[in-house]
Amino acid sequence: MQADNSSLTPQTSLRVIPRDQHNVSRKEISPNALRVLYRLRDSGFGAYLVGGAVRDILVGGHPKDFDVATDATPEQVKGLFRNCRLIGRRFRLAHVVYGREIIEVATFRANSDDGSGDRETDTGGRLVRDNVYGSIEDDAVRRDFTANALYYAVEDFSVRDYTGGFEDVQNRLMRLIGDPETRYREDPVRMLRAVRLAAKLGFEIEAATAAPIPHLAPLLADAAPARLFEECLKLFLSGHAVESFLGLERYGLLSALLPESAAALKSNRSGALRRMVLEGLKGTDARVAADEPVSPAFLFALLLWPAYCRDLMGLQAQGVHTAEAQRRAADRVTLHQLSTIALPRRFSLPMQEIWLLQSRFQQRQRKRVFRLLSHPRFRAAFDFLALRMAASDEHASDVEFWREAQAHPNELLAQQEAQSQASAGEEGEEGDGRAPRKRRRRRRGAPVAE
Repeated sequence: MQADNSSLTPQTSLRVIPRDQHNVSRKEISPNALRVLYRLRDSGFGAYLVGGAVRDILVGGHPKDFDVATDATPEQVKGLFRNCRLIGRRFRLAHVVYGREIIEVATFRANSDDGSGDRETDTGGRLVRDNVYGSIEDDAVRRDFTANALYYAVEDFSVRDYTGGFEDVQNRLMRLIGDPETRYREDPVRMLRAVRLAAKLGFEIEAATAAPIPHLAPLLADAAPARLFEECLKLFLSGHAVESFLGLERYGLLSALLPESAAALKSNRSGALRRMVLEGLKGTDARVAADEPVSPAFLFALLLWPAYCRDLMGLQAQGVHTAEAQRRAADRVTLHQLSTIALPRRFSLPMQEIWLLQSRFQQRQRKRVFRLLSHPRFRAAFDFLALRMAASDEHASDVEFWREAQAHPNELLAQQEAQSQASAGEEGEEGDGRAPRKRRRRRRGAPVAE
């Protein structure tokens, strides 16, 4: 089915913002991105830095990714760069590779298809292929948000605005280009992008852009689970997890992305589970700000913990033994979530281990303590236990014990054994207080010592 984009043709009006009226500087642009821009320009093609890099520099940020838009086709770009590879079927792109840095180069896309191009939508209006090329004006209105439709030109160092994005950036607004409902139906993940970018930049989502999101949220079920996993990492592991979570709640997207956790949070009247999740996301943001590593396994253990607790309580209420209930709840929550988000096993298995280790923190026998301390997932599980204190103070003694066990394991256990022996002696105090010796039995057939 070919796309009819007649509803997506807002009038474009070029506004050129000269260098002395904006703060986009080549000092903030990757040298490799500049190489791509200059080579394309010197080869007779139009070439512009576009999208998030321009937007982020305008708001005082320091972008890490740099995208280029050009009137050169992907094949022409590949002909100019030996270090280029072409990717994608839905959107044909050129990646120019410089070591670990990739400069993404996209050809200007047209806003409409006369039937001779390569554009296709499904019956619900979702864009499944878009490789119809056009002008820079066409390309501008094909982009999602006005703030992402700003073009930096290396020939005169100006910023070119076709959709009012420069003013929206100044006013800190996320505004969709074209009819919001149509654009969301084209690509439901745009709803998540709106929340994520607003959280990242401290922008407000413009009223008309926000209005359709709650009733279109179920369309996320049609998005590829692998793509939703990547979007979750961007939402929660980029330093603005708390604001992203609040945005998902506000616009009704949490129940579409994490349905079982959303239901568990709603039924948790005390709000303890929500406090725990927010505290954990706050800690994640702090680690990102401090340039410390963050783990997707720990993140999803946190996000899906409410669902796990709810399932566990249900199984225990049915009389299932605790250990079995824990395993079944972990498997069930993971399996159900996979239908929405493609959580790789390298993350789902450690996530389950973090959950299942929680009950072992109540065991304080010497061998079990040392066994747990040596567990490869101990540190993550302990951090998770400490986080649970945000939901309930009942874990305070466990946290204190295991914190001491990590710092002074031998001293703590020696003290614990002494206390245990003393209490055992008081309970069995009789005569001289010594416990009766057990007679050693000789094995049949064993020689008797002379």
